[in-house]
Amino acid sequence: MRNFFFLLLILLATPLLAQKITLSGKAIDKETKEPLPFATLGIKGKAIGTITNLQGEFDFHIPAELRNDLFTLSMLGYKLYEAPVWSLLELKPLVIEVEKSTFMLNEVTIADSLKGGEILLIALSRIEQNYPMQPYLMEGFYRDLKKVGGTYIALLEAAVKIYDEDYAEPRNKYKLRERVSLQELRRSIGYESRFTSYFDQDNLLEDLLLHNSVRYRHFPLEEVFYQSLKREKDTYYNNQEVFVVSHTQDYLLRIYVEKKNYAIIHAVYESKQEEALSKKRGLESKFVGLKRVIDFKPFLGKYYLNYLTVDSKVNWYDIRTKELKFETELNQSLLINDVVPNTIRRIATTEKMRNYGLQYQDRPYNKAFWDNYNVIKESPLDRKILQDLERHGPLEKQFKEHEF
Repeated sequence: MRNFFFLLLILLATPLLAQKITLSGKAIDKETKEPLPFATLGIKGKAIGTITNLQGEFDFHIPAELRNDLFTLSMLGYKLYEAPVWSLLELKPLVIEVEKSTFMLNEVTIADSLKGGEILLIALSRIEQNYPMQPYLMEGFYRDLKKVGGTYIALLEAAVKIYDEDYAEPRNKYKLRERVSLQELRRSIGYESRFTSYFDQDNLLEDLLLHNSVRYRHFPLEEVFYQSLKREKDTYYNNQEVFVVSHTQDYLLRIYVEKKNYAIIHAVYESKQEEALSKKRGLESKFVGLKRVIDFKPFLGKYYLNYLTVDSKVNWYDIRTKELKFETELNQSLLINDVVPNTIRRIATTEKMRNYGLQYQDRPYNKAFWDNYNVIKESPLDRKILQDLERHGPLEKQFKEHEF
């Protein structure tokens, strides 16, 4: 009988261990009260995390057993914010005010006279010191939005696991090294629109991973590029001093490098150069703009991908008249929720996601899963997106009725 009650207690306690608590709030600048977009949220000493949306808002789902751990919020140019999880649970509304770093105004001194190109070259030479060189597994949230002529026509979201051997420089810098396993998937009915055929039909998530310029060493080799890099005013991140270097000729490139170890922690690339792409149904396409943001977070002495966003614009013209017929835009984002370093768990060939488009992968809609999964929280700025997508009915209904 005693053993029976002991077993019963274990069975009753097990669901509690699996429970999650949710921090819902907003991060703002303490002085200006402006929202802080893409601030990184986490638990000190753990790999789990999420980011704020464009309005600084967030929903952060945390295992209940971490309620006594330290919640952290970090952002370039701001002081690191820390507080016990339990102390934030009862704050309604939860508004986190973050102070700007007072160290941002430090000027470059004679003793600290490295030039921009020299800083980046050192950072590139230390990639294998600063990034994982043992197998690791990441859990991530992927989202892509397709827009035609200013109207959003399709939404796709996926929960994935991503396995990689290390950050060694690949022989082929444009061939994916990671293995991706698809966990859950949901999409809007707009994927049946006739305009979706004007977007790339390959696996867009795998294409997005190839935009990790640090992992794939997508930096010019020419000396003239490094000579063109300018050093800007230093800043701070996670209470650490950070170099800022930039290139502004033809395109914008701004790279943030930690001073203590020369790790690249953030990079922004933006180009508006026109480039001919393809022809289809009497139309020809031209690439007209791209913006890429890569962000890394430290964990156990190494830096892992935190989030990656790519916004690309393509215009379609009549081949004969050269008249602009319509504009397309693709917004992609990948948020890493958790990391397992030095893993022995690999993604087998049978688990690997198929190479063709995500919209054709066979996964039923799992509402219970999505209700407790860390995604990028919708914001008031997304109302336009929702209004466009819900012309065919509520998204929740579309997800349910549009199962694979």
